[in-house]
Amino acid sequence: MSTTTAGVLFVLSLVVALVGVHRPFGDHMFRAVSGARQSRVERGVYRLVGVNPAAEQSWGVYTRSVLAFSAVSILFLYAFQRLQNHLWLSLGLDPVVPHGAWNTAVSFVTNTNWQWYSGESTMGHLVQMAGLAVQNFVSAAVGIAVAVALVRGFARSRTGELGNFWVDLTRITLRILLPIAVLGAIALMIGGAVQNLSGGADVTTLTGGSQTITGGPVASQEAIKELGTNGGGFYNVNSAHPFENPTTWTNWIEIFLILLIPFSLPRVFGRMVGQNRQGYAIAAVMAILALASITLTNVFELTGHGTVPQAVGAALEGKEVRFDVSNSATFAAATTLTSTGAVNSFHDSYTALGGMMTLGNMMLGEVAPGGVGSGLYGLLILAVITVFVAGLMVGRTPEYLGKKIGSREIKFASMYFLITPALVLTGTAAAFATGNNSTALNVGPHGLSEVLYAFTSASNNNGSAFAGITVNTPWWNTALGLCMLLGRFLPIIFALALAGSLARQQPTPASEGTLPTHRPLFVGMVVGVTVILVALTFLPALALGPLAEGL
Repeated sequence: MSTTTAGVLFVLSLVVALVGVHRPFGDHMFRAVSGARQSRVERGVYRLVGVNPAAEQSWGVYTRSVLAFSAVSILFLYAFQRLQNHLWLSLGLDPVVPHGAWNTAVSFVTNTNWQWYSGESTMGHLVQMAGLAVQNFVSAAVGIAVAVALVRGFARSRTGELGNFWVDLTRITLRILLPIAVLGAIALMIGGAVQNLSGGADVTTLTGGSQTITGGPVASQEAIKELGTNGGGFYNVNSAHPFENPTTWTNWIEIFLILLIPFSLPRVFGRMVGQNRQGYAIAAVMAILALASITLTNVFELTGHGTVPQAVGAALEGKEVRFDVSNSATFAAATTLTSTGAVNSFHDSYTALGGMMTLGNMMLGEVAPGGVGSGLYGLLILAVITVFVAGLMVGRTPEYLGKKIGSREIKFASMYFLITPALVLTGTAAAFATGNNSTALNVGPHGLSEVLYAFTSASNNNGSAFAGITVNTPWWNTALGLCMLLGRFLPIIFALALAGSLARQQPTPASEGTLPTHRPLFVGMVVGVTVILVALTFLPALALGPLAEGL
């Protein structure tokens, strides 16, 4: 079987699996976020934190709850790292330096998981388990909670209430993330992923040298790292390490976990607004963009431009032979289409156009299917922009799901999508203006791509890197930390403000002039608006970087 055929079958099996679980798993998530009954464990959590689960919140209170929880999480994780030498299972490691601890705390709380460090030599087991892995759960839950709150804004009318953040956070963590993560960890352990509390074992190599084989609670962190679209690896080389991702079939499981929740959330959307076909339309937009990206990334890597790649039949540099080129390219597309940021190959070694695809996936706003929660609320805001544009074209007040899209709503939607480009382009310009681009290992177009990739990844809360750039400096850790912080919470504020504005409206009955938002025409319009917004914003930067290198 050829590499191309194997790659096609690999992708098709993923598509079949995701289609198969879309409805049952989406229905399970719908029941988890919409049910009235509380479990005994959940009631205990509410009593512990002093929350009345029956009390709902306005968009302002919901937003403040998100920000307060995240702020406390950052402070806790920062202190955890700075004090790790005093903690159990520290493995004798020193405290993390202040600017590095700040960057990592912000990174994991914002669901970015950008890593300037080597996990096995910087973080002790307790920090990895009780600090980083815990944030993998709750930061993912925050994203899903915000998406659910926005959908409630579409589904409800003449109310200022969007639910209760603390109830949403608890239910999503306990009913959705934790059970699937446990099953995923067991599957990875069966496949050979490591799960222990070992500080490492010294062995003698075949050449007579000595080597330390590191261990740790790897499988448990790997499962939620992918399921929650987090991406931070236990080891420096992330999912390319055989202890994290041992075989081709564990590679398939990890990609499946990455895409599981984002591709199932449109079902939740359809159920909550009472029109399943609306959910199918959103899922179709995600699928079209995702399949196009996966296909192009594979083509660019399998028919790599350059003398050596063409001679050997593909771009092999930086890829694990146990995954081959196609499965590595599919993983790269999946991890940048979502906010995961995990890698099983070296993105800096991709062909110029293959690297451009990973950049472009993030620049799309990571909505195909995007991160857990963030992909859905990002695409719903794109749908709002689409109906606004369509309304201008026919001279009619735009409507989406019976809600009028007026000046207030379109301002929130516009600000949502202006934030990330402003952070990416400003950060890239600042790096070059201050001379901090000199830490890139390359000059010319590829050097620009390395810097552009770093700020694109941080601002979109992705976390992957070209890795051809040294970022463990006070300037880089501070700058990227600010981009991660603003790129996460400013869009959340505008998404929740939009939800509050929509929830207060009285529904408008559909008429002959209403744009059907469940048909192929609307799906195509949303795809077009998404691509055009990215092209108009980032094309000059891409032309100077990967496009120039490819040509």
